[in-house]
Amino acid sequence: MSRPSRRAVFSAWREKCSPSRLKFARGLFCVLGGIATGTIGWSGNVLLLPAGMLFPAFWAYAPYRSVAALVAAAHFLGASRGLPQGASIFFGSQYAIGIGFWFAASLVFVAIYSTLWSGRSGWPRMLRYLIASVLMSLPPFGIMGWASPITAAGVLFPGWSWFGLAATAILLLMMTTSLWRIAVPVVAGCAAWSAAVWTEPKVIKGWTGINTTFRHEAAGQHAGYAQQLETIALVRKAAGHSADVIALPESALGLWTLTTERLWTNALSPWPVTVIGGATIIHRDGYDTVMVEISSKGTRILYRERMPVPVSMWQPWRRLTGEGGGANAYFFDNPVALVAGTRVAPLICYEQLIIWPVLQSMAMGSEMIVAISNGWWTGDSNITDIQSASVTAWAKLFDVPLVMAVNE
Repeated sequence: MSRPSRRAVFSAWREKCSPSRLKFARGLFCVLGGIATGTIGWSGNVLLLPAGMLFPAFWAYAPYRSVAALVAAAHFLGASRGLPQGASIFFGSQYAIGIGFWFAASLVFVAIYSTLWSGRSGWPRMLRYLIASVLMSLPPFGIMGWASPITAAGVLFPGWSWFGLAATAILLLMMTTSLWRIAVPVVAGCAAWSAAVWTEPKVIKGWTGINTTFRHEAAGQHAGYAQQLETIALVRKAAGHSADVIALPESALGLWTLTTERLWTNALSPWPVTVIGGATIIHRDGYDTVMVEISSKGTRILYRERMPVPVSMWQPWRRLTGEGGGANAYFFDNPVALVAGTRVAPLICYEQLIIWPVLQSMAMGSEMIVAISNGWWTGDSNITDIQSASVTAWAKLFDVPLVMAVNE
């Protein structure tokens, strides 16, 4: 029996490893990579954020545009995996409705990154990734700009401020080219070093945030009288422990009316403290989610939310149909608030997940970050942990103090 020739063996091997099979394997690897970058990077642990920086590499080396779209979807869906549970709790609906919101939320992210994907390597692909990243950081597309790898800048380069942001952006662009062989070890090394010497963001003496655990049965419920009294008791307790400025979670003050204002000013008149609390102000055509400042000098609206949660709160289509209602968005307004002589970057809930609000505030000279949120609707998901990780990374990047208050 004769042995097969070398040419026949090589031909058989080449057939088994055909280009189509290699591209399928490559595409599958990229999609699995997208799942990993989303789920690991956005696990809620701030030190794991650098894992998300591998996303542009998997996106860039997808063999086809359709695969690049799957990579983007895998990354986004992995990062936002807590949304189905949260949406079903918030809307009081079936879990299937939450899954529908989950996939719908990914459409903008997937559309941008799949449209701008290019099969051409080198600077064209790098430029396209840069454009996609910028688009997903600013309105209108940036409204859905969750899971941005640039958030890892505060872990890789804590205290580097805008130079750290620029360095992270350069590393992300390198990931889309053959220079990923340099970028990956640099990211891994910086992440390892940061983890070894990590410290929490700075605090200012006398500033504190109060976390609460108030529960709501459905969306639209607000702090009642009993809850207001309980919150006032928490503030008095903190004031008794030498707190000068106290932050309360989103919606802690409920509907802000003359009656609510009188209740709080009378209750705190003997205490020399400043309270920053989340509240809702009703208008004829909608409502504002705000931060209110309460002190011995009186009260004032400190901040109006720039970007409420789309769909559940921000519903611009209702005005187009003449229905009205929904939360107002003040996209680029009031990025800095002055509290007790300190320039504060105010962030309410959803704003902690997207890019432009915090960068706008820091560009305008903010000296610290005050982040409040209401997570009663998140259930057992990691949404509030992801918010905390994101805002912690920004505080570390710009080396500013951070005060957080969450209704868990």
